[in-house]
Amino acid sequence: MPSTGQAGRPIRIAVVNTHPIQYFAPLYAALNRADDLEITALYLSDFSLRGAHDRDFGKAVTWDVDLLAGYESRFIGRNVGTIEPYGFFSTVSPALFAEISPKRYDALWIHGHGYAAKMIALAAARLKGVPVFMRGETHLGLGISPAKAAARHAVIGALYRQCTGLLAIGAANHDFYRAMGVPEERISLVPYTVDNDRFIAAARITPQERKDWRRRLGVDDHAPIILFASKFQARKRPGDLLQAFLRLRRAGLDAHLVMVGSGELEADLHNAAVAAADPNIHFPGFFNQSDLPRVYAASELFVLPSENEPWGLIVNEVMCAGLPVIVSQEVGCVRDLVRDGVNGATYPSGDIDALAAAIRSVLADPAKRMAMGAASHRIIDHWSYRECLDGIRDALAKAGIAPATS
Repeated sequence: MPSTGQAGRPIRIAVVNTHPIQYFAPLYAALNRADDLEITALYLSDFSLRGAHDRDFGKAVTWDVDLLAGYESRFIGRNVGTIEPYGFFSTVSPALFAEISPKRYDALWIHGHGYAAKMIALAAARLKGVPVFMRGETHLGLGISPAKAAARHAVIGALYRQCTGLLAIGAANHDFYRAMGVPEERISLVPYTVDNDRFIAAARITPQERKDWRRRLGVDDHAPIILFASKFQARKRPGDLLQAFLRLRRAGLDAHLVMVGSGELEADLHNAAVAAADPNIHFPGFFNQSDLPRVYAASELFVLPSENEPWGLIVNEVMCAGLPVIVSQEVGCVRDLVRDGVNGATYPSGDIDALAAAIRSVLADPAKRMAMGAASHRIIDHWSYRECLDGIRDALAKAGIAPATS
């Protein structure tokens, strides 16, 4: 697609999402910097800006990065200051009908279909002739009953037929669209990414800074740190990692397990660690966005044992810090980001023996571990906002949408 330069108007894209999200706001800003695109986010709630109680973390969370910089944003509806985006009908917003218009926007981008407001946005766009693109997270590996799977094929297939194009976040999500009957030519890859530049830059710390950060995590020696950094939820299976670590410790492994985060399983995990009486298990608490890259840089290995995980953006983040990764095969990012024996390992979710074996293999050879970390850097360098911009342009071109000429 040609650059607009001085001769034309950029393509105006409205993105509908529930609230400003720390993973997506930098993407909107990056796309907005392109000469041929103009991004406006339509939000239904200021949930993440007012420090509301996050049910998954089990505490009030206010992110310490700017979620509105670099792109236009509009908060739609009268209840943006009270809405909490939990449940399909939590973000009903009829005001979207007036907002979405071909006079304002050349295309509509909807993130997911789990909220009523997004279906309202889709209906408004269809009624007014605004092309609609949908980007979701679902893949065929997520647990669902056969009856629900059959119903989903009919309902979701019909929904996707209302869209001009589908934006795949990765290989597993692409296959889901195909399974729902979406033709290949209507799918464009807009990979699930984080702000690679920010995470890579912030993870560059001096040896003294690394030593200081290890102390903040509770570690005073040079033994490798195995890191878990996510919500303490059942589907994240942090207890599997704790059990695998304890087995390895009984077998003589010299390492630390650092479990960063909070959530519903926090007390259970603490109690299990106390019962084990192992001084190499640490719970340093919750860390905000600006601190996380340094936490990663202070560690040697990252593990995500999740089941039913749509993607796992934390894997992107730790790869930016040059860490090898061990990720369960149910995590959506595995096919795109994790290469067994190259930058880490995969294993069947719930198989604690296989998890312990993978950890032992990665930590056994420091040179191999460092080579895996370097491979993580190389892989994530090609899974960035550059590829997102290419994918958006591809989707627009397939739909025949080009910058307007003056």
